[in-house]
Amino acid sequence: MPYDPMLVQPMREDMTSMNAEELLDAAAVDAFMAREGTKLLFVNSVCGCAAGQARPALRIALQHGTTPDHVGTVFAGQDLEATAKARGYFEQVPPSSPSAALFKGGDLVHFVPRHMIESRDANTIAFDLVSAFDEHCA
Repeated sequence: MPYDPMLVQPMREDMTSMNAEELLDAAAVDAFMAREGTKLLFVNSVCGCAAGQARPALRIALQHGTTPDHVGTVFAGQDLEATAKARGYFEQVPPSSPSAALFKGGDLVHFVPRHMIESRDANTIAFDLVSAFDEHCA
């Protein structure tokens, strides 16, 4: 059952305040993935556990000098069609939320699954993202 939209609204606002584009349906995900350049597709979790570190980590990482050309987000548990479509672009890894998938062109070049988020603090997660940005987005 999808989560109450009113409970998720602050999380959505947190993401858009970082200039992450909300991808609300499958067509939006496809259009996002068709763009040239590097893309970070962030699968947000609506629960507060691991997501409580994931969003702050992303905010820190996006302040780095090298970042992806495009950042998009879907909300697992809410944007069901968009999340399913997004996961189709990295179906070689098990579904995980929160998670972050970095693409260069159409190729998945880095993936941060939930288990690499929930046991670490925001700065450590951000370092992982920044390292990937430096390697693939320069």
